[in-house]
Amino acid sequence: MAVSNVTSFGRSGLSDWLLQRVSAIVMIAYLAVVGGYLLFAGDIDYAKWKAFHEAFWVRLLSLFAVLAMAIHAWIGMWAVLTDYVTVRLLGPKATPLRILMQLGMISVTLTYVVWAIVILWGL
Repeated sequence: MAVSNVTSFGRSGLSDWLLQRVSAIVMIAYLAVVGGYLLFAGDIDYAKWKAFHEAFWVRLLSLFAVLAMAIHAWIGMWAVLTDYVTVRLLGPKATPLRILMQLGMISVTLTYVVWAIVILWGL
């Protein structure tokens, strides 16, 4: 049975689960690349760090990592909010509260994504 809620990220629970796992792999890959650079680049000064992050592939990987973080965070928070902010647990105010919290999460996540794009690509 597919998730029919408009606030769900994927088409179904399975696609949400898969998106969360893929986004985790992207974030781990980013951590491995940046961590590997920090471990094996020797003495790093500002010029080397800036040059590393100005490379197109690093900017692209950074963008993928930010998008993966946004997807991962949204799916996780959606699951927590739909599981625990319910009418059964909180009464009739649960639905408006959950929607307000989801809108807050969307606002924060979109702000971070736009901010990252501005930083990475200078737009």
